[in-house]
Amino acid sequence: MEQISLSVNGRSTAVEIEPNESLNHVLRERLGLTGTKRGCDTGGCGSCTVLLDGKAVYSCMTYAMQVAGRDVLTIEGLQDEAGLAPIQRAFVEKGGLQCGFCTPGFVMSAYALLLSKSNPSEGEIKDALAGNICRCTGYVKIIESVKAAAELRREDSRWTRAIEHRSSTALSKIERVTDSAKLGAP
Repeated sequence: MEQISLSVNGRSTAVEIEPNESLNHVLRERLGLTGTKRGCDTGGCGSCTVLLDGKAVYSCMTYAMQVAGRDVLTIEGLQDEAGLAPIQRAFVEKGGLQCGFCTPGFVMSAYALLLSKSNPSEGEIKDALAGNICRCTGYVKIIESVKAAAELRREDSRWTRAIEHRSSTALSKIERVTDSAKLGAP
């Protein structure tokens, strides 16, 4: 075991890891951040997407050793004390989620896009989401959600990630977009 230090959702964190562990494993099993899903483990589904230094990466394909000293943002880090981040609100309001398994990956991929482009075209949205798969629905509502989030980004002063995580008790659309049903209060 080796200890690394990194920033996760704005908090400095030290964690013991094995040299061959993926970032996904460390986030889920060592840090308890289960919003980052474990899907294919081959970089093919996008459900494990997180931001690493502001860029979308597959956490299943990133060795934990590679993130020492770097900034990781997960779906849990978007929500703040005032509630859902604008991008999460857009996914709820526009119906860009079904069962919720793929939703964190889509939200994080879209968030990375919207950090760099405030008004992306539909083609740019599709390109940014190309590495994410949803098996429940078509992609129309997801694309509409990203377009709505872009509009919110231009209007909402809260377009920054949050440090604190909130959860509620009933399994709802909000819990599926934040994965708070499994996390509980900090």
